[in-house]
Amino acid sequence: MKLPIRKMSNTSKKHQSFCSEPMKGKPVTALPGIGPARGSQLQSQGYHKATDVYGKYLTMHENRNEFQGWLKKESGANFKQQGDCYHALRDWSDNNL
Repeated sequence: MKLPIRKMSNTSKKHQSFCSEPMKGKPVTALPGIGPARGSQLQSQGYHKATDVYGKYLTMHENRNEFQGWLKKESGANFKQQGDCYHALRDWSDNNL
């Protein structure tokens, strides 16, 4: 039995779409908080797919501060972008695993 998708009233359509679908094959720019500029930075560091960033999130034991610090360092993401990406990965995990 599949659990219903948790939707928060303050999430974007990009967030809701990302969390409700399989991640496999999606580009890094499919992640909420990651647009073309941040995506380009991540791709230059070897993170081409959303699953690449998700793997990094998991290796950090889903630690918010550690992940957001890494995202800032690797892509130059601001605090809001960091939070959007973190929350999307956390919610995707909650909804799909």
